[in-house]
Amino acid sequence: MKRIAESELIINDDGSAFHLHVKPEQLADRIILCGDPARVSMIAGYFDAKECEVSSREFHTITGMYRGKRLSVVSHGIGCDNMDIVINELDALANIDFTTRTVRPEFRQLTIVRIGTSGGLQPFTPVGTYVAAEKSIGFDGVLYFYKDNNKVRDIDTEEELMRQLNWNITGIRPYVVSADRTLIEQIAQDDIIRGMTIAANGFYGPQGRELRLPLADMELNKKIESFNFKNRRITNFEMESSALAGLAAMMGHRAMTVCCIIAGRVDKNMNTDYKNSLPVLIEKVLDRI
Repeated sequence: MKRIAESELIINDDGSAFHLHVKPEQLADRIILCGDPARVSMIAGYFDAKECEVSSREFHTITGMYRGKRLSVVSHGIGCDNMDIVINELDALANIDFTTRTVRPEFRQLTIVRIGTSGGLQPFTPVGTYVAAEKSIGFDGVLYFYKDNNKVRDIDTEEELMRQLNWNITGIRPYVVSADRTLIEQIAQDDIIRGMTIAANGFYGPQGRELRLPLADMELNKKIESFNFKNRRITNFEMESSALAGLAAMMGHRAMTVCCIIAGRVDKNMNTDYKNSLPVLIEKVLDRI
């Protein structure tokens, strides 16, 4: 059995994963992700009991019990590059023996739901609504570094996206991946919008915000808003869902993103006090995961 080298899987002296600083026995099978380290404490505030708490850089983890379910809440920071770190280390904690540095013979599947914030792109996704990313459009490129990524990509939607957007951003080709279907059913049910989410590789230019630097394609957001394929519209912008859905699918885990819309990109309105909109969504996810 192949031994994974020290340079490939970095394990801290205390037996924890390099970035997360979490040990294998501290990770639950059901995981809630969020970007903000402070939001971990907010979500874990609903727990009936806390088992452990670990912080390292932007990665904050609390594992505990909620209504008989063992859960871990983990912050991932901002961007698909951070998501690459988090998903690989979560999978390693579940499926690699840290003592022998070999893959465990029995696969341990994780269920991962990311609770995020997002900008709405359609009249039916106004500020305050919740959107589950049934499909994610990745502007980030992370998935292309992994072999056989085409097995989890929606090539037909990618081709139509390139055509309708008249894509002219050189050096980047968006990819499309689906969240785990059974998990979408489990979490979204009949009161959360099921959408198509763009995971942008930046907050300003990649999401069509123009400050001092001009944009390469001034019409890109208008084309995104008008995109329609098989009666699917692009519903919102965020920055992590594509890497999460894609990497999890390739590894065999169940994963999805659900966002609270805090900005209306069409109406150009913003709810900076969005933390008041999150508790209901958090409670839904805690109850349904």
